[in-house]
Amino acid sequence: MTVVTVHYAKTNLSRLLAEVEAGGEVIIARGDKPVARLVAEPPTHPETPRPKRVFGSMKGRIAMDDSFFDPLPEEELTLWEGGPDDQ
Repeated sequence: MTVVTVHYAKTNLSRLLAEVEAGGEVIIARGDKPVARLVAEPPTHPETPRPKRVFGSMKGRIAMDDSFFDPLPEEELTLWEGGPDDQ
């Protein structure tokens, strides 16, 4: 825990925030009297661990028709590429 004066806190706020983000705590004092405590804000939405992705885990669960890989007709390709949309 670090104790600093108001003047020091005003001139070194970025440094104090870095200390707090690293898990520290800062007390701001006016003279010898502590008046404020600077601590890290708890996360509002804790990170939930995502399950590890396994290559091939969706095999057999998704089916695509062979025509999926056929070239698009010219008019549809034009629409995908940002061409005129009045067709």
